[in-house]
Amino acid sequence: MNSKRVYSIGVFLLVGFVGLILAFQYVAEYGENTILDKTLTGFEIEKGSSANAVLSSLEQQGLINRPLVAKLWLKLHPEYIAVKKGFYSFESGSSLSNIMRDISTAKVKQFSISLIEGLTFKQWMQTLQGNPNIISDIVEAQEIKALYERLVNINSFCKNTYSSLEGCLLADTYFFEKNTKASMILERAYLAMADKLERIWSKRFLDTAYKTPYELLIMASIIEKETAVESERGIISGVFDNRLAKNMRLQTDPTVIYGIKDFDGNITRKHLREKTPYNTYVIRGLPITPIAMAGEASLLAAAQPELTDAIYFVAKGDGTHHFSETLSEHNAAVRKYQLKKGK
Repeated sequence: MNSKRVYSIGVFLLVGFVGLILAFQYVAEYGENTILDKTLTGFEIEKGSSANAVLSSLEQQGLINRPLVAKLWLKLHPEYIAVKKGFYSFESGSSLSNIMRDISTAKVKQFSISLIEGLTFKQWMQTLQGNPNIISDIVEAQEIKALYERLVNINSFCKNTYSSLEGCLLADTYFFEKNTKASMILERAYLAMADKLERIWSKRFLDTAYKTPYELLIMASIIEKETAVESERGIISGVFDNRLAKNMRLQTDPTVIYGIKDFDGNITRKHLREKTPYNTYVIRGLPITPIAMAGEASLLAAAQPELTDAIYFVAKGDGTHHFSETLSEHNAAVRKYQLKKGK
């Protein structure tokens, strides 16, 4: 073999080797290139999908312009081969490696829902049912009862003779994956309340009128409905605690309203005289269950009522209340703030 031929073969091999290195480098760097110039939402991967199927989907959406290179890149990254089912969202500027890393580690899109204090269990159910990303798996009464029984078996703080979950769920914002069942979100809210209530019960003033955490929960729900003014929660709690200690009726409108079927927004004298398990103008002590979902502030106010001699209060019409120690002072406040306004 002459020297020229050997030289040509050497050059050919060298060029091929350099080309192979450059090709390898190109494939390796391909995954770091940006393929999204805008946020991609609604990218769903079904159970049993493969990484190559994901690449094909991205190609169909016009996001991958070198499908063969993408598949070669994937072979260099076997850690991304096993993809996880779920609903994903990717930010603008994401690269192929960003996307495949999220999919292989199940970094699915998180949705959120705010379950608000002061609303009832029925209103919470309407909120859950109205969310398109949540599966409504508890609609019928028997399904709700079955959920109640399952939850009280986990933690019995809410056990009552009425199988009611009212007030037993902690108001908060909950994050979840797409197609999460409503029952799973409610279970999280129940366990969150169990934990919160246990902590607050341990911090309660020992001379309060409540014998059990559930009774404290009932009072917290009443405080939640009586005021949205943060600075008033403690004194309203103090008034109710005083009334319970004196064996006085609580006489609070929100409990009456909760006990009225199909309440139309107008509370009447007839309503105040009607005996129901929630009419605290008629019954003594607490109503039979909470009347709404409570937040942490109302729970703490119920556990630690403000020291006060007041045993009455009346709404002033601006969101705040006037507190009185005597009936005569209270009646004067009623005339000033309620009767003169035609209420």
